[in-house]
Amino acid sequence: MMQDSSPGTRAEFARLDEQDPLRGHRERFALPEGVIYLDGNSLGALPRGVSARLTQAIEREWGVGLIRSWNDAGWYPAPQRVGGRIASLIGARPDEVIVADSTSINLFKVLVAALRLRPGRRRILGERGNFPTDVYVASGVAELMDAEFVAVEPDDVLAAIDEQTAVVSLTHVNYKTGRRYDMAEVTRRAQAKGALVVWDLCHTAGAMPCGLNDAHVDFAVGCSYKYLNGGPGAPAFVFVAQKHHGQVRQPITGWHGHARPFDFVHDYEPGQGLDHMLVGTAPQLGLIVLEEALKAFDGVDMNQVRHKSERLTGLFIELVDRTLGDFGFGLATPRDAAQRGSQVSLTHPEGYAIMQALIARGVIGDFRAPDILRFGFTPLYVSYLDVWDAVAALRDIMSSGAWQAPEYRQRKAVT
Repeated sequence: MMQDSSPGTRAEFARLDEQDPLRGHRERFALPEGVIYLDGNSLGALPRGVSARLTQAIEREWGVGLIRSWNDAGWYPAPQRVGGRIASLIGARPDEVIVADSTSINLFKVLVAALRLRPGRRRILGERGNFPTDVYVASGVAELMDAEFVAVEPDDVLAAIDEQTAVVSLTHVNYKTGRRYDMAEVTRRAQAKGALVVWDLCHTAGAMPCGLNDAHVDFAVGCSYKYLNGGPGAPAFVFVAQKHHGQVRQPITGWHGHARPFDFVHDYEPGQGLDHMLVGTAPQLGLIVLEEALKAFDGVDMNQVRHKSERLTGLFIELVDRTLGDFGFGLATPRDAAQRGSQVSLTHPEGYAIMQALIARGVIGDFRAPDILRFGFTPLYVSYLDVWDAVAALRDIMSSGAWQAPEYRQRKAVT
């Protein structure tokens, strides 16, 4: 007989859903019937209120209010207002987060700013296996600023931080493996050596408590279309610790970052606080969607979110171990819950075809080359039964050989 901590039947998984304090939050999302959505770590599901809010913005605020809505509908201060809402989910002060641009652009801005705060130091330290944009941007910044970008294996990061390091730039949860850094430890070690730290929170924000201020983080960036459910291409956010306000000089000095944009003066004067992190006109429709989507977190305890995330991912790993041992799967994600984010990554030489077969069955994850099958577990809408049924579908696909169908081998543009 299995212990209560490791349910062994579908009925026992159903009972976990009955006991789940977050079970009611699933109704906040417009999930299609018959779909098990395990790709919220790539694109979050649609919150129910978004469609009506966007219709109002288009038909009333834009259609009728026209340009008056910059003032009358509260468009203009949306980057600061929505940033403050995200701040509450990542352990920051409301005035330390602002919504602007994309993650890549924000990373560029803070890396240049951080290097400028450490004159005499010319090294950006990163990790091998990080998301490509982080590597590309860091390399570009190093070239632009006459610095060097050094990437080491994740296990070697702490030892590689030295007195020549200006900036340590890492992703908190790795996009492929789901491995999670100890943010406080890395930040403490870097700052003890005189370096600044930049964290990419794309696979963190909305999936777990973050505690940026508790960890004394300097800078952070992140997207809003994954666990924050802001929609495809939603605007990103940037965090700058209050202690750096007034010192930071970011390199893209656009008119919305000016202290008085509508004075239209020739010389640039940076705005107060984080306003100077803005560049051009904010994408208002994207901001409106994101602000509405964030209401899905109203009344949510992020510690409960993290607890459920650890349970969902742990049970998924247990079921894979128990039922798929004969099919050649490997596990790229740490087994220790404290060391992983809210995803599980399996490996298989035929990973792409297997994932396509799963998607055809209504179990939606994604694939990352060369052999990673990714499964994201968004605690607000993924259920324990979803875990059981997803693994059962995967076993059926492997047992039947369904994944070998020719149509599942044709690579699509987006994997």
